[in-house]
Amino acid sequence: MRISVDTPLCTGCQSCIASCPYDAIEMKSHMKEERALINEYCQLCRACMSVCPEGAIKEYTEAGDAAPAADLSAYNGVMVFAEQRDGLASQVGFELLGAGRKLADTLGVELTAALFGADRKQAQELIRWGADKVYHCDDAALRSFNDEPYTALLADVIRAHRPEIVLAGATSVGRSFFPRVAVRLRAGLTADCTELDIEEPAEPGGIRNLLAVRPAFGGNIMAVIVCPSTRPQMATVRPRVMKKGVYDAARAGEIIPLAAPVCKVRTRVTDVIKEDAGLNVNLQEAEVIVSGGRGLGGPKGFEMLSELAALVNGTLGASRAAVDEGWIRYGHQVGQTGKTVCPRIYISCGISGAVQHLVGMQSSDVIIAINKHAEAPIFGVASYGVVGDVFEVLPALIKKIKEERGLQ
Repeated sequence: MRISVDTPLCTGCQSCIASCPYDAIEMKSHMKEERALINEYCQLCRACMSVCPEGAIKEYTEAGDAAPAADLSAYNGVMVFAEQRDGLASQVGFELLGAGRKLADTLGVELTAALFGADRKQAQELIRWGADKVYHCDDAALRSFNDEPYTALLADVIRAHRPEIVLAGATSVGRSFFPRVAVRLRAGLTADCTELDIEEPAEPGGIRNLLAVRPAFGGNIMAVIVCPSTRPQMATVRPRVMKKGVYDAARAGEIIPLAAPVCKVRTRVTDVIKEDAGLNVNLQEAEVIVSGGRGLGGPKGFEMLSELAALVNGTLGASRAAVDEGWIRYGHQVGQTGKTVCPRIYISCGISGAVQHLVGMQSSDVIIAINKHAEAPIFGVASYGVVGDVFEVLPALIKKIKEERGLQ
């Protein structure tokens, strides 16, 4: 059930705005005239329906009397929301551009990006990472993330340019405001994706559905989700599961400036308090990760693993089983319920390879697995596998590294 405005009947009289106790009605430009729009704050109180002199505000059910289906052919292109932190474009934006480039090339369309709150140099970086155009707003009010202006501005950009696919990172920022954008656009949204593809065939005028893949039922299956009836098709993507595209310092593109959104902002950021660096384990940026699981047997096993991690300039990771046992802090957890990582080298020690763990590390460049069970699932994704007891293999490995470095 939803309340919506039949735009052709609306005269823009604004009688409905004062009747709404939830600030759910706003005026938007339509065909160069102002028309009412009901946003995601609507609570279905129906107060507006009785005051509209034209009968333009109607109640729709999910069964059959919904508004006419969107003209899918009017949507074209792939758009990426590139978030920024402290004025710098985040790595997840570059990863989304890599994924977006593949989708755009498959569909034969352009790849665009939206960047709010960072300077023009950062917009240029997005072009060098693969964007054809960047919709850019560097207004100071957007430097700190705030749901309401970000939602209003991105929704306006999407309405104006009509991309058929829109992607954002499944970060704290993306998880917070991207669903609000989807509701405002009446679009389908698939959250926390680990793979993206296009349904075949993808010719002009033919099937152009996004196949959004995400773990379901505790990671025991990988669900493929399609939104065939609405546009844009929206998805949030886990950080560090997609590969960044090719960086080209000479690449040229268009940067399109945007004005700050005019909207009611009911909250403001007063301060940003960063987590103590001593407690923060930055697994997602690590180049080398040495992870341990239940096979290490206890905290002493992780002491041995810490020594190996220090020798290879790595960061210490862990499976959920080890964290649940209390052998190591949650901040080290890799997997569906921990961090998704993509290091150059991932060394797995005593981890069997449950699907929930594999989802979080299988995109690593090189995976080295050590496990005494030859049939362990971890060997299915490993680049190199060692079948053996970690308490025999690791001491020998540590000794060899020390000898090579003259540390003995």
